[in-house]
Amino acid sequence: MDGHRTNRRDFLKQAAAGTAATVLPLPALSQGNAPRVVVIGGGFAGATCAGALKRLAPHVAVILVEARQTYVACPFSNTVIAGLRPLAAQQFGYEKLTQGGVDVRLAAATAVNPEAHVVSLSDGSRLAYDRLVVAPGIDLRWDGLPGYTQDAAQIMPHAWKAGEQTTLLARQLAAMPDGGLVVIAAPANPFRCPPGPYERASLIAYYLRRKKPRSKLIILDAKDAFSKQALFANAWKELYPGLIEWVPLSAGGKVTSVDPASMTLTTDFASHKAAVANVIPPQQAGHIAQIAGVADRTGWCPIDPTTFESTLQPHIHVVGDAAIAGAMPKSAFAANAQAKACAQTIARLLAGEPSADPKLINTCYSLVAPDYGISIAGVYHPAGGQLVDVAGAGGISPLEAPRTFREQEARYAEGWFKTITAEVFG
Repeated sequence: MDGHRTNRRDFLKQAAAGTAATVLPLPALSQGNAPRVVVIGGGFAGATCAGALKRLAPHVAVILVEARQTYVACPFSNTVIAGLRPLAAQQFGYEKLTQGGVDVRLAAATAVNPEAHVVSLSDGSRLAYDRLVVAPGIDLRWDGLPGYTQDAAQIMPHAWKAGEQTTLLARQLAAMPDGGLVVIAAPANPFRCPPGPYERASLIAYYLRRKKPRSKLIILDAKDAFSKQALFANAWKELYPGLIEWVPLSAGGKVTSVDPASMTLTTDFASHKAAVANVIPPQQAGHIAQIAGVADRTGWCPIDPTTFESTLQPHIHVVGDAAIAGAMPKSAFAANAQAKACAQTIARLLAGEPSADPKLINTCYSLVAPDYGISIAGVYHPAGGQLVDVAGAGGISPLEAPRTFREQEARYAEGWFKTITAEVFG
């Protein structure tokens, strides 16, 4: 019965593709040309995949579709908020990819026709593909928190997409009177960069301790636990005693509504009036993933853990934050690792070779202060239809460690950022 359904579904898709092909370009392989791979999204996932695929298979036409000329990296953007580095240090272009043979199209992807294998762009052009990689990162769910809208974000910035929001939050902190209350609203899982809100709280506390010592910071959390929690808690006691208060879900930490006009965040138990409010709302896969039909009801994209191919649309792969990647977190390191594995898979599939099970690594560094770093690492492989931890292969910073060790981890974090951005963007 299942085989019959699959054959019928494939037949209908082939029939639809045949109809659409009368008015739309045929994929390259069917025309006897070099295969064409379109990659949507120029972040760590998309840019990595495009560059890696072009190196692995130089004969493949690789087209990267990205709306922005300049990419602004989220890792280390918390240091911009804390006044430790300029936003320019987070900005990267696509010259390296262009020089490596990738065709970079500076336009937004507006539609995907999976049956015809065609992507439509905001400049009116259409791109046929043999394989499509969707790497759109995240979108914020503006319907996820009552009172929080795009207009509200200009008063209560999220700063969860690096750029103007990052500098807005930094300016608000700089303008806040000494003694003001900073409130961070952290979302429930899943979301981009699980340790990110707590690194942000740490670096804002570092800024407050130096510049506004009578101020305080509260984290209102929709969770009862978070990544590297014990390490963060120990560091806060050591570095910022009495400055940071974490309110978990079970103690009424979940923000249920916000009022930008009064700068108030409301929970089930209390209301908090902030001088500066950093509201990180619920998230989902970038909008083009919804349009392409690769996102499910959760808003995220289910994938085959071996090939990163969508389980909802054939010939479309999803990598990075948008993907449901099992135990693997949504991080730049993870996106980079997934993208390389996906590029290898696509190169093999286009060559008529079977895909191979990937083994993926993620390391996540967090800065608690400029000279105080902590980290967590994991190794993942496909099992039972998802990516799972390889038992005993990961690790976390020791709970008790000398300051020299924390200083070394901070240097490792800086080194990692320089290495990955140089590798991907040049």
